[in-house]
Amino acid sequence: MTDWSLLAANSHYQTAVAVRDEIASGDYEEARKGIEELIDALSRADRRALQSHLVILMSHIFRWRTQPRKRSRGWSLSIANARDAIEDVREDTPSLTRGAIELIWQRAERKAVRDAEREMGQPPIITSLTWDEVFLDPYEIEPDDPTSP
Repeated sequence: MTDWSLLAANSHYQTAVAVRDEIASGDYEEARKGIEELIDALSRADRRALQSHLVILMSHIFRWRTQPRKRSRGWSLSIANARDAIEDVREDTPSLTRGAIELIWQRAERKAVRDAEREMGQPPIITSLTWDEVFLDPYEIEPDDPTSP
């Protein structure tokens, strides 16, 4: 009997191969168990990816707000890239709705504050962000921006 939970946690590919082998041998109930574990493992991986991108995005925004004189096109690009990565994950996994993001929001915010503080060597001037600040507000360097280096 296969430990589907362990297998799915260690290798999605190996789990898929094992499911294929169970189907080939005619053990559909065992294959069903394997598919269920694989689906759960993939869902957890997508949620972790979403949270990781959200932490990076929030951390950059905390830094942007705290250190206006250090703003750069690189920071602006990092914010845009993190937003794109979150959008990609959400497109691939429709269950990762705004509600799902809101469930992990506070944890991601705490981690982002911690990361931003470590990177800057000082606490951020703000420690919470709104949905609009994270996903809608522009973070671009204007050519005549007096805060740009």
